[in-house]
Amino acid sequence: MKIIDWLRPGIKVKRWVLLAAMGILFIAFALLEFVKHRLYSSYYMAFYIFLIIVGLFAIYISVTQGMKSIIALINRGYINVSLDSKKLETLIYEKRLLVKGPKIVAIGGGTGLSTMLRGLKYYTSNITAIVTVADDGGGSGDLREDLGMLPPGDIRNCILALSDTEPLMEELLQYRFKDGRLKNQSFGNLFLAAMDGVSNNFEEAVQKMSSVLAVTGKVIPVTLDHVVLKAKLNNGNIVKGESNIPKQAIEQNSPIEKIFLDPKDAKALSEAVSAILEADAIILGPGSLYTSIIPNLLVEDIRSAIQKSEALKIYVSNIMTQPGETDNFTVADHVKTIVSHSGNRILDYVVVNVGKIGDELEEKYKGQASHLVDIDRENIKDLGIKLIEGDFVSIKEDLIRHNSEKLAAILIETIMDKKLLCDRKKIIEYFYLSERLKEKNKK
Repeated sequence: MKIIDWLRPGIKVKRWVLLAAMGILFIAFALLEFVKHRLYSSYYMAFYIFLIIVGLFAIYISVTQGMKSIIALINRGYINVSLDSKKLETLIYEKRLLVKGPKIVAIGGGTGLSTMLRGLKYYTSNITAIVTVADDGGGSGDLREDLGMLPPGDIRNCILALSDTEPLMEELLQYRFKDGRLKNQSFGNLFLAAMDGVSNNFEEAVQKMSSVLAVTGKVIPVTLDHVVLKAKLNNGNIVKGESNIPKQAIEQNSPIEKIFLDPKDAKALSEAVSAILEADAIILGPGSLYTSIIPNLLVEDIRSAIQKSEALKIYVSNIMTQPGETDNFTVADHVKTIVSHSGNRILDYVVVNVGKIGDELEEKYKGQASHLVDIDRENIKDLGIKLIEGDFVSIKEDLIRHNSEKLAAILIETIMDKKLLCDRKKIIEYFYLSERLKEKNKK
């Protein structure tokens, strides 16, 4: 709208501008008189105070009525406002929906946990990812050894999975240097290492990085203690180091009997314990059984909190067995191993994949001593664990992964039906999620 158009009759803006100007003049006149002549009778004082009140009232009326006039001009098309109302409506709707979502605690590490988190953040912003800090291999291991910090790799992946960043930023943080002293080191790891350097502790560094990347929910290290993962093999030998355990199990041709932390009395973060006790659902996995999932359960406070929690407790079983860790394991073997390391009241449901992967890819994995995890339904039933089945296979560059969207959908449906529907206080959340699932299915 051009300046000359504002002078046209019927616009209903000029009158409010003039009224505001008059109000400003009244206030200015009264204040100047106070400054020039400090001694006045009470009648004059009352008069000038009255002028100030009238001036303020005139400005208030002019602003409110002027805004109404401008809005009316926008509605009639006299003023063009470049606002995508659809996007705004969608954004408001999504934020409102996510805040109403269930409280979910996801426990684990590795790529499996971050894959699942990408799907879950579509349904709720009340996500707490509790991540293992036992990693000692690759770039994380180097930083742990050089800087004495906790390993950042798994935490970085979870932060990126829950972040709201541009693709370029994610590509940058996942970039690995190809040459020089930083070869194979991730820029995201270095970013978190630098944040650790300017923070009081690693927990604060994670919070600051999460804030910078606009993370949905929270990412929390399971402990701030520098723990070392150890394993006892069936042959009686003790193996030290998360990355070394599966290697030695293969080399010594001896399966893992049990794993444990050093020190054994590692303390969990209070925020992690509180999240578990307040959760609607606790999800373990997916991820490496012995080196990503169980290490979290070896922290006494975490294990105890899960057992006390009234949340729905779900384990997401891996699609394939892992050489050196779960060779020839069935789903029931995975469950038994978790229970043997952490006790009862840890699991209610186990999510298993029934999707196919194709003969060619299956043969390729067999060549690497990896097989589809067998679903031994009767043994699982005997353990008192309920099965949730679905096709969750996603194949990228000949690598078998969980499909984050399908996995998240089945988890949310389970939480809705088994937890929220049974709680009258959660019925609103149930209907919100129901609408969310419908929207996802339409897409």
